[in-house]
Amino acid sequence: QVQLRESGGGLVQAGGSLRLSCAASENIISTNNMGWYRQAPGKQRELVAYISSSDWTHYYIDSGRGRFTISRDNTKNTVYLQMNSLKPEDSAVYYCNTIPVNYTWGQGTQVTVSA
Repeated sequence: QVQLRESGGGLVQAGGSLRLSCAASENIISTNNMGWYRQAPGKQRELVAYISSSDWTHYYIDSGRGRFTISRDNTKNTVYLQMNSLKPEDSAVYYCNTIPVNYTWGQGTQVTVSA
């Protein structure tokens, strides 16, 4: 069973940066559209960024455009999310998965942005 392991979250001040990583236990990163999702307390999980399997298409949630960058390293079976100019409203647990969702969710990584 494929395992997804997110890391890189933490507590940062508004305006700071974080780089999230998602490592897959099997070689799924290079052959799938991959997405980063987030879920804040009391809210539904939402897609914040995705990268197509060809790398030709990137998508970002409106609030993240210009601040977030998604990338992948197929040799490491890892997808990344660089987040700059973080805002308190970016606080959430961040997860990765394929698009559409094909695998069990990992534990996620907590991002907390203080004002």
